[in-house]
Amino acid sequence: MPYLVLPFVIYVLFVICMDTYRVNAYVGGIKSWWSVVLVLVARQCSVPELANIQESLEEGDSNQRVVRALYDALKSRDVETVHQILAPDLEWWFHGPPSHQFMMHLLTGASSDGSFLFAPDSITAFGSTVLAEGCDHDRSISWVHAWTVTDGIITQVREYFNTSLTVTRFGNPNKSSPSDFPSSSSSPSTSSIAAASSSLHCPSVWESSLTNQVGKSVPGLVLAI
Repeated sequence: MPYLVLPFVIYVLFVICMDTYRVNAYVGGIKSWWSVVLVLVARQCSVPELANIQESLEEGDSNQRVVRALYDALKSRDVETVHQILAPDLEWWFHGPPSHQFMMHLLTGASSDGSFLFAPDSITAFGSTVLAEGCDHDRSISWVHAWTVTDGIITQVREYFNTSLTVTRFGNPNKSSPSDFPSSSSSPSTSSIAAASSSLHCPSVWESSLTNQVGKSVPGLVLAI
């Protein structure tokens, strides 16, 4: 009789061990499967965001090349290329002394004086808006161009001569075009411009850096994009 009990006990223990293994494997499988699901969901959620960032960077690089090509064409007096880059109904906005409308005179042929050279020290793109900044130290003139590029064509330019410019991100996502706001002071400091931008809930993304080289007090504007 004892010989029959021993095999039975071993069999029961074996069954219990197998059931325990199956349960543990099942629970572990659920945990592993759920982890895979979470990873896949996280990846799928991040794809649109990464795609938007990549698209914005590519758009900025492309628009920056368009603006560089324009300055190169202006320097070499390549009229055909200039006409290809600029929209025929180009929207123009100017802030500065009327005597400093060199770009308008150059493009319209109102003046044959080509002594003012637009050689940007920096070109920075924020999506469709491309900012170029330069300075003529001999004439004590600093300038900033804010170009709007649409499908490879420049459709708008905003010129700032001897003007301190701060560029901010407009809080309203439905804003379709850049807007200018006067600063709180005719000779603004960086802190006063930042305070004005903060009050409008517009984080500052760019500031002109050459206006302090003209040796005189200049007005300030905030451009919201």
